[in-house]
Amino acid sequence: MSRFRVGDKVRVREDWPEQRGPVHIRTPHYLRGRAGEIAALLGVFPNPEDLAFDRPAPRLPLYHVRFRPEALWPEPVSGETLLVEIFEPWLTPL
Repeated sequence: MSRFRVGDKVRVREDWPEQRGPVHIRTPHYLRGRAGEIAALLGVFPNPEDLAFDRPAPRLPLYHVRFRPEALWPEPVSGETLLVEIFEPWLTPL
């Protein structure tokens, strides 16, 4: 069961697990703490952050999250957006 629906406003978790030891992170660092909007639910997949270390991997919802350029860059390009795949544990509701 997915937590978010298309159109929901979300924020990417401000977390830096790579500072705590060896990890595999799929969430781009420049998006952490940034606000976006759910564009699509892509399905439910094994967590690659666990698969990378041959650990049991829970199946997690994966979303397309759309970010407006002004939420990311100091000199945004008008009318463009960034679409990124992000697993649900990295997202919090706004």
